[in-house]
Amino acid sequence: MSQQKQLEDFQDTLAQCVLCGACQAHCPVYRETGREGAVARGKIVLAASVLAGEVALDDHLVKEFGLCLLCGSCASKCPNRIPTDAIVGALRHRITKEQGLTSVGKTVATLTGSKKLLKTLVRGADLFSPLLFKKIPDTSGLMLRFSPELLKNRSLPPLPDHTLFDRVPEYLEGQTDKPVVGIFAGCALTYLYPHVGEILVRLPHRLGFSVFFPKLQRCCGMPAFSSGNQSLTDTLVRDNIQAFAAKKTAVLLTGCASCHGMLTSHSATGSGNPFGVELVDIHQFLVNNGLIERLAALPRADTPIRVTYHDPCHLRTAGIIAAPRDLLKALPQVEYVEMEDAGLCCGFGGTFTANHPNLSRSIGDKKRQGLADSGAALVASGCPGCLLQLQDIINRAALPMQAVHTLELINQALDACPGDAV
Repeated sequence: MSQQKQLEDFQDTLAQCVLCGACQAHCPVYRETGREGAVARGKIVLAASVLAGEVALDDHLVKEFGLCLLCGSCASKCPNRIPTDAIVGALRHRITKEQGLTSVGKTVATLTGSKKLLKTLVRGADLFSPLLFKKIPDTSGLMLRFSPELLKNRSLPPLPDHTLFDRVPEYLEGQTDKPVVGIFAGCALTYLYPHVGEILVRLPHRLGFSVFFPKLQRCCGMPAFSSGNQSLTDTLVRDNIQAFAAKKTAVLLTGCASCHGMLTSHSATGSGNPFGVELVDIHQFLVNNGLIERLAALPRADTPIRVTYHDPCHLRTAGIIAAPRDLLKALPQVEYVEMEDAGLCCGFGGTFTANHPNLSRSIGDKKRQGLADSGAALVASGCPGCLLQLQDIINRAALPMQAVHTLELINQALDACPGDAV
């Protein structure tokens, strides 16, 4: 049975759009292109016309519904709370059902549908990197030399030798008076940034919690959902539910904003989530469990490093705005500065950057001035996709800064004062 809503399920919801245009000011694609079809209200009108049989799934419509980052900004600002991102996903599924997967969609299906292939690609990084990459400054990762057009000259981090599954055990026993927490790492923290994924797994254990990190977990399904591949999305959701059902957990933690958005918004039939426990972003979890007070008690650094923060769309639209900042401000080695336009979308959007690489970069470049004016040495964020995009923006603008996950800075502070921390 399908977990995902069909376009017909949104019949009444579509009728609630009053065409007020509140979504217009918050759409990253509209700000860049000025296309009415890019705005939520334009997409809602088109979707309603498809349901009424007035519009065919032609090239024009496919193009308009491809111009969406699924960032959720429109839905969060809509006075009637119309979930346009979910509607776009349902319409993309209808397009895929009639016309088949695009080349990008097929690539997504091949990669996210096979843990074995992803692991093989990581293991083969040392063999193929001399052919695929050229070295740039150490703080900037690697740049592609030979690649598909969409990735030419894009900055990427060094490919790791081992995945997160190789680096941590499936279960870590904690204090008997604290519950078990589950960890949903996601593809990026498992295969591309496993050092961050390891912090995500070990930090709750450091706070005394038992940690369950099932090795059977798979992709959250966001790339498949974005591609309109409903069958794969449903398969991934079912497999992940089964993986976490092996042990009773009190809460399920995420360290990737996109995974958080997918699991809380698009993985269930109707409202709620299918895992049976609360899904919590790691920043909020750490704040709720007293880490700010512990960090604030650590000795302050003599020469703190200047750090700013970028809001990932899927955390910002979920209202997770204060927690990451409060953690950064409490870090003893950090001088926190707020960046102008910190909440502007970086333009990555997963499959969006693959389908629209130039537009993705143009949207991202709106972040450049804020990054430069902050004077920060580091820009932190809670989304691996944002880290990729931010580092690419930084490298192309030759800014003297680096993009890092907030967990890296938290872990750095705790490691510097292990006896005084947790």
